[in-house]
Amino acid sequence: MVYGDSLSANYGIPADAGWVALLEQRLLSHSQSFRVINASVSGETALGGRNRIEQALSAHRPDIIILGLGANDGLRGTAIKTIYDNLAAIIEICQRNNVVVLLAGMQLPPNYGMTYTRKFQDIYPQLAEYYQTGLIPFLLAGFGENKAFFQSDGIHPTASAQKMIVENVWHVLQPMLHEHFIAAARQDDLKKPADRQADLPSVLMADH
Repeated sequence: MVYGDSLSANYGIPADAGWVALLEQRLLSHSQSFRVINASVSGETALGGRNRIEQALSAHRPDIIILGLGANDGLRGTAIKTIYDNLAAIIEICQRNNVVVLLAGMQLPPNYGMTYTRKFQDIYPQLAEYYQTGLIPFLLAGFGENKAFFQSDGIHPTASAQKMIVENVWHVLQPMLHEHFIAAARQDDLKKPADRQADLPSVLMADH
């Protein structure tokens, strides 16, 4: 389940051109048993995500959540501790429900000041280390400073940038899938005929 804001909610581009749809295509090329849910909401904040996470988990019952929130908080100058605490609460709720968390790191433009932007950027690796989650260091890595890959607002990536986002996600998600699910599938396979392969479980993602 992708659980994020407009960066994951196809802002300004067709839904089938967004990185979440492209990620689903890649997953389905590996196994038809995967499902991807995009529970992202444009304009969402970490607090908003915290307020609706339990309902989202109950409705979709994901195995993995790609958590991509916090950017809107940073753009509004929200206190670093507040952002951290709200993201931490989301992670804790997910882990209590046995949902594997993949945290998508965010960064801010330099005009927000060196101190604030550094502390904001540090939120994500600190959370990942403390809660032992997966971490995409920066969701927009590889093009974040190239204006050619952003819409006219200078904030939202164009359709041509979506493939790069998928690569950033896939680089971390793929080994997580193997670590958390392939081993379980192989154990289950021992109970079946030798020539039958176990299907991969569904994966639901909620993102930015």
